[in-house]
Amino acid sequence: MNVVLAVKQYIAKTIEESGPGMKVLLMDKETTSIVSMVYTQSEILQKEVYLFERIDSANRENMKHLKAICFLRPTKENVEHLIQELRRPKYSIYFIYFSNVISKSDIKSLAEADEQEVVAEVQEFYGDFIAVNPHVFSLNILGCCQGHSWDPAQLSRATQGLTALLLSLKKCPMIRYQLSSDSAKRLGECVKQVITKEYELFDFRRTEVPPLLLLLDRSDDAITPLLNQWTYQAMVHELLGINNNRIDLSRVPGISKDLREVVLSAENDEFYANNMYLNFAEIGSNIKNLMEDFQRRKPKEQQKLESIADMKAFVENYPQFKKMSGTVSKHVTVVGELSRLVSERNLLEVSEVEQELACQNDHSSALQNVRRLLQNPKVTELDAVRLVMLYALHYERHSSNSLPILMADLKNRGVSERHRKLVSAVIEYGGKRVRGSDLFSPKDAVAITKQFLKGLKGVENVYTQHQPLLHETLDQLIKGKLKDNLYPYLGPSTLRDRPQDIIVFIIGGATYEEALTVYNLNRTTPGVRIVLGGTIIHNTKSFLEEVSAAGFRGRGTESSQAAVRAASRR
Repeated sequence: MNVVLAVKQYIAKTIEESGPGMKVLLMDKETTSIVSMVYTQSEILQKEVYLFERIDSANRENMKHLKAICFLRPTKENVEHLIQELRRPKYSIYFIYFSNVISKSDIKSLAEADEQEVVAEVQEFYGDFIAVNPHVFSLNILGCCQGHSWDPAQLSRATQGLTALLLSLKKCPMIRYQLSSDSAKRLGECVKQVITKEYELFDFRRTEVPPLLLLLDRSDDAITPLLNQWTYQAMVHELLGINNNRIDLSRVPGISKDLREVVLSAENDEFYANNMYLNFAEIGSNIKNLMEDFQRRKPKEQQKLESIADMKAFVENYPQFKKMSGTVSKHVTVVGELSRLVSERNLLEVSEVEQELACQNDHSSALQNVRRLLQNPKVTELDAVRLVMLYALHYERHSSNSLPILMADLKNRGVSERHRKLVSAVIEYGGKRVRGSDLFSPKDAVAITKQFLKGLKGVENVYTQHQPLLHETLDQLIKGKLKDNLYPYLGPSTLRDRPQDIIVFIIGGATYEEALTVYNLNRTTPGVRIVLGGTIIHNTKSFLEEVSAAGFRGRGTESSQAAVRAASRR
C-alpha cells in the first residue's frame, strides 16, 4: 500500500504507452501538483517529455512534431478545453488519460470533436490525489465544511479522491465511520454509492480479510493541529510551511537567490528520507555528519588534473558532488532557519507548556505557566493565542475555568480581535459538546496506570509526550477492540478478523504528527498496513483557516466570558 508508487506507476504508464518520440505533457492545475509530487522534471525529461503545458493556457504554439499526453481531472472545464483542443489540434497525436471515472456522455462529446482523428487513446488512470509520503495522501482542500456539514462541491471532490485512491491501491473496503460526525457518515455513503455503481471497477481479487476504510473527523481532536512540532517534516511544515513539497525560504535573512524556494522530497533526497521522522536534536548532529562527509569528498582545490584518467574521474564524480553540495546547503539553510525561529520565538518554553496542557491534568500549574508566557514579549501572537486555545479546550468544563482572565491578558498584550475571536471559534469547532471521544482523560484501568507510572518516573522527552487521538483509535482497531457503537460499520456486514489493510481518512485535515504515528504503527505492527489521508495536511495556521472557513467566527471576548460562566454553572 504505497500511494507514491501507485501514482508513479500510472504516470510512467501514460508515457510508455505513447511510444518513442518527443512528447508534451498537458495537465491542469491539480494534475500538475499530482505529477510534481512523485516525479522531478529531470526524471520526466529522461522519458522524452520535453515540454510541460497547462490545458487552460491560451497561447500555446502549434508543434506538430510532438505527441501529446494529456493527464487531466474529468471536470466540465477540462472536457470543454479538450473539445476546443481537438477541434484545432496543436500536436500530432493525443493520448488522453483522466485521473478518475469519466462519463460516457463526455467521451461521446470528445469523439464528436475529434474530426481530424488525432486521438489514439482515452483511458482512466486513478491518480486523483496528492501522494505526500508512501503512506500519506492529501486532497489539498482547505475549508471542506460549512459548520459541521459538507460543502457539496468539496464532498464530491473528497468522494472522487477517496474512490480513486481505493482503485489505485486495488481495494474494495468495508467502511467504518465516527458516529459523532455527520460528515463522516455522509462521505461513507457517497463512497459506498460509487463502489456500488462502478462495481466492475472494484471487482478485485478477494483477500482473506477485507480492507477497511475508517472515516474520522478533525473536530474530534482539535489539540493535535495546535501543537508545535519537533520532528523534521512536521517542524518544517509548522514553522515554514510545506506546499506540495516546496518550502518558501524567501523571508530568511540573507538568503541566497538559489535557495529562496527549496524542494523537500523523500523520493529524491536521501538525507530527508532518513531524517524526516527524527527529532530536532538528532537532525542537528546528522547535519554535522553530512557536512563532514561533504568536506571529505570535496574535490581538492589543488587537485592536479594531469592525466586523462584524472580528468575522467573528476567529471564522473562531479554530478554526484554537485548534488551533494545542493543537499548540504539546502538542509543547513532549513535547519539553521528552524533553529533561529526556535530561539527567536522562545519555542522550547512555549512547547513545554503546550505539552503540559495537552497531556497533564494540573489546572493551577497550567494556568500559571500560560499567564507567565503571555507576559513574555518573545512569544508571538500566534503562540500566545495557541496556548489559550489549548487551555480553553482542556479546561472547558473545569470548575475553576479562568478563560476570561486569559482573554483579558491577550487583550492587554494587544492581540488582534480576529485572533482573540478564534479562541471561542475553536471551542465551537472542537469543544466538549462536539467531540465523540474523551480527549483528555484516560479511558480504562490500563491507561490510568500507564499515566500514573509515567507521572512517577517523568517523561523521556517533555516536547514529544503528546500522542494524537488517532494513535489510540488505530491501536484499538488493530486489536479488534474499537467499539462498534462509536465507530459503526456502513451496511450490515462487519469484520470478524482483525483488519490488515487500513485506510484512514480525516475530514477537516490530517497532520504530520499523525503521519508519524501511522509510520511508527506500520513499522512496529507486523501484518498491518495503514495509509493515512486527509482533506489537507494542516499546520496551526492552516487549521485556524479551516475553522474560520467553516464559519466558526467566534464571539467577542465579552460574550464568551458570559458563555463560560453559563457553562460552569451547568
